Amino acid sequence: MKSTAPKTFYACANCGAVFARWAGQCPDCGAWDTMHEEKATGGARAVEKGGSSRKRREAPATQTLGEISIDTAAVIATGISEFDNVLGGGAMPGSTVLVGGEPGIGKSTLLLQIAGRMAKRGIPTLYVSGEESAGQIKHRALRLGVPSDLHILTETELSNILGAADAMTPKPRALIIDSIQTTFDPQWQSPPGTVSQVRECASAISDWAQVHNAVAFLIGHVTKEGFIAGPKVLEHLVDTVLQFEGDRRQWIRILRCLKNRFGSTNEVGLFEMNEKGLSEVTDPSGHFLSGEPASLHAPGSAVAVAMEGRRPLLLEIQALVGQGGGVPQRVVSGFDPRRSAILIAILQNIGGLSLNGRDIFVNITGGFVTDEPAVDLAAAIAIASSTLKRAAPSRTVFIGELGLAGEIRGVPQMKQRLIEAEKIGFKTAIIPAMNARDVQGGDIEVKPIGRIDQALGLL
Repeated sequence: MKSTAPKTFYACANCGAVFARWAGQCPDCGAWDTMHEEKATGGARAVEKGGSSRKRREAPATQTLGEISIDTAAVIATGISEFDNVLGGGAMPGSTVLVGGEPGIGKSTLLLQIAGRMAKRGIPTLYVSGEESAGQIKHRALRLGVPSDLHILTETELSNILGAADAMTPKPRALIIDSIQTTFDPQWQSPPGTVSQVRECASAISDWAQVHNAVAFLIGHVTKEGFIAGPKVLEHLVDTVLQFEGDRRQWIRILRCLKNRFGSTNEVGLFEMNEKGLSEVTDPSGHFLSGEPASLHAPGSAVAVAMEGRRPLLLEIQALVGQGGGVPQRVVSGFDPRRSAILIAILQNIGGLSLNGRDIFVNITGGFVTDEPAVDLAAAIAIASSTLKRAAPSRTVFIGELGLAGEIRGVPQMKQRLIEAEKIGFKTAIIPAMNARDVQGGDIEVKPIGRIDQALGLL
């Protein structure tokens, strides 16, 4: 007599690989202490191959490219332009979008606002929450101005969720799941949030979206390391992966695209958190500056122009250099501390500044975080300006990457950067000499330089 006991297996929480026995290190991805015991009733063959135990659908009929209607491939606009821009103009029907972010960053708020915008435009939308009651959602929806005809479901069981979606008339064009870690399939006896549950539930929802030509939005939590919780196969399973990030103590929120099968991954969306939810930032450069260009004229301050995707942003970089006592403090907020250590070494050895034993604090105002090399020159100028107690030239932006030999290296998309600086009201731009040939014309005065000592001479 065959045993009916559930099959036991071990799955890696990092990569999703399945094994018959436990191991301290995953043989597939090399991660340590990520193997967790799970149980399933789907049968040994499905478990061993990491496959699904769900019954196969009937084989659909194939079609040629010529038979496919263009209308069925038209994107669905969410009604929030910053979100649509990151998606590449809107959400593709039949696709699955995974939105990750830290707890409390505003993922549920953003997706509830999107659900409201879509419902208001007559797009059938179902918002499913496994973390809040219907009353809590209603209270938040009233604050956000979400229309009352939005369909809401508080459920965590997969079959009930898909059953409710099938029962809607007309069927949803957008299905929002908050969150995928709380959704579970009873045939997998593992608790919600485990590797098998996240993988199988996401796969079933993605299948439903493809069959009904709808868009599925999945909200995903992130781990303490900043990665979306669950196996990496989850990110491969979906069509688009968005990362919603920002400091909860700051007003700015940034939506980045990490993967997009239907568009570019170079776009970012900027939002402002306020009492009415998340508002789109229409003038991001103005938000990151502490005042008008003429007022940004104090020791320890310099303005850079960074590119986030195809969008130029003016960022104010502030530095404070003190005498220090004992072990010097080096505190950096907004970009890589290792990069700032390189800039300090360049200023000491090539720029001739005395920075040994001094406390150095560097900050990008507004809580923005960037890793763009083009902010190197502005950061170096801010540190030098605070050290020498001399203000940088008024209404001037600094653009360029610093090399270890003190050379100022060229950066891409210089023309777009200068257009944005000119639009905000800056009159002069200090740029790398190798970029001078790319910026012919324009009203902003361009001063090409080749080395950091030339830039320090401006102080």
